[in-house]
Amino acid sequence: MPARSFGRRSRAAAETAPPANGGEPTALPTSAQTHATARPAASAETFISEIVARVHPVIVKSLDMSKISALSNEQLAGQLLSFLATEEAGVPDLGPLDRQKVVSELVHDIKGLGPIEPLLHDPLISDILINGMESTYVERAGRLERVELRFRDRQHLLHIAQRIAGRVGRRIDESSPMVDARLEDGSRVNIIIPPLALDGAAISIRRFVMRGVSLDDMAKRRVMSPAMAELFRIGVKARLNVLISGGTGAGKTTFMNALSKEIPDSERLITIEDAAELQLQQPHVIRLETRTMSAEGTGQVTMRDLLVNTLRMRPDRIIVGEVRGGEAREMLQAMNTGHPGSMCTLHANNPREALTRLENMLMMAGGEMPLPALRRQIASSVDMVVQLERLRSGHRCVTSATNVAGIENDIITTEEIWRRRPGDGEHVFETSGRQPAWMPAVDTINLREPLLAALQADPRIGEDEV
Repeated sequence: MPARSFGRRSRAAAETAPPANGGEPTALPTSAQTHATARPAASAETFISEIVARVHPVIVKSLDMSKISALSNEQLAGQLLSFLATEEAGVPDLGPLDRQKVVSELVHDIKGLGPIEPLLHDPLISDILINGMESTYVERAGRLERVELRFRDRQHLLHIAQRIAGRVGRRIDESSPMVDARLEDGSRVNIIIPPLALDGAAISIRRFVMRGVSLDDMAKRRVMSPAMAELFRIGVKARLNVLISGGTGAGKTTFMNALSKEIPDSERLITIEDAAELQLQQPHVIRLETRTMSAEGTGQVTMRDLLVNTLRMRPDRIIVGEVRGGEAREMLQAMNTGHPGSMCTLHANNPREALTRLENMLMMAGGEMPLPALRRQIASSVDMVVQLERLRSGHRCVTSATNVAGIENDIITTEEIWRRRPGDGEHVFETSGRQPAWMPAVDTINLREPLLAALQADPRIGEDEV
């Protein structure tokens, strides 16, 4: 696409460009004016953004989008560089670095997600949180930090939100102001726009990071001790039903990915998620994802629908990304009727609260089963609760591994096998040394001795500063 395909304009017309928000055209600075007035370093980014805001409408108006979609980012950048050098672009003389910055921002605006695009390519960023035009935060190494992100106006931010929704086949507008979806790279995104979001569109992106993390890797990073990693490894081989509990961002999905790596390749696995994040490496995996209701109010497929269908697909293990409601009943039935070794996550602050939440989900799911019967079903289905937490330092770790021992006087009884002992600058994992109720399952695979060794490990193994 040669530069002339953007359309011809006179030199006089080239010296003006429409502003980002409509209104009267604004004169662009000439090269003489640019050289006459030195720009302070602090205003360099603003200067670049102003040029992009003025040139962008001119380019978009002239572009043949059907041809642009076929170009790579590098090809588009080359043609934009040629165009910016013409009089019709009306761009002042810029140094090579500034010109490259203008082109980069234009490419992001035309083919990407505007100012968000560079953040999506930063491997250290795990979350991107945009709170309207004026406030953007990212999470690096477990800590939130504010970053400067420039949007031309609220409409620019809204346009980016609509582009994100459009890429995943969804619509977001005043009649449908919320979207929860998955991007092409697997990242999870939630968008909410005005009138529900008072300060402009709010966009939350949970980055998908492709990592082959294992239990040993997590032990090296002090997420757990080596002895705890051995306990979990044996638990998976013994086909224990595991409930993984923790708050938002505690590392539940990462831990489940590591745990699932211990499942033999010979088994048929089915995963069920709201937004696919699990990275199972086994060859025989069926991945299922829920579907939200369409704008016409049809087509919704819930977690419960998928679980009911999964039971007809002959799975060896079922792995549910997160249990939130009525699907808890089907999940427990699957755990208790021929699918041992299944796993699921839920949001809770401690193991006891996790079991209580599960109990409440079963009650809300309906049915006439009395509370004591519900508790017996939980006690017979769940073997172990693993609690994860993100500490104040941003470090994520396993804080408890709890054995579900059974039921006594209609109360679920539990015993903590391992726990993290908090201390000043210490990161110590210690064991109770007690044998769990599921030792018979370990005996069937002849791993009693390794498990006993793990339960009697030195409690100070894994000590390190967090």
